[in-house]
Amino acid sequence: MRNQPKYNFFKNTSYALNGIVDLLKTETSFKIELIIVVLLLPVLIFIDTTLVNKLLMFISLFGMLIAETINSAIERTVDLVTLEHHIMAKRAKDVGSAIVFFSIIVFVVTWLSIFYVIFFQ
Repeated sequence: MRNQPKYNFFKNTSYALNGIVDLLKTETSFKIELIIVVLLLPVLIFIDTTLVNKLLMFISLFGMLIAETINSAIERTVDLVTLEHHIMAKRAKDVGSAIVFFSIIVFVVTWLSIFYVIFFQ
């Protein structure tokens, strides 16, 4: 049996907001990626392209934040389990970093491809 309270939308939302605040306080990479999101959202809104392209750009942009959040959760869990250097802990953290790396590749390829079609075709 799981030790979990009944679902409550407002409590669950507060947990999510607490997580975001904690990321902002402690994770430099998350802050940098959030700045990128804030700077590019107006571009996304005003760019002259199809709705599908805008959705792809939006998903790839927020995918970076999602990946960084997953990576931070992995790193914190590993640190909770052990603070000593262990090869499996390193591997888990490296895989978390790979998630972020892949999300950045998806973001860059998506945005560059769409900009190429808009400006050079």
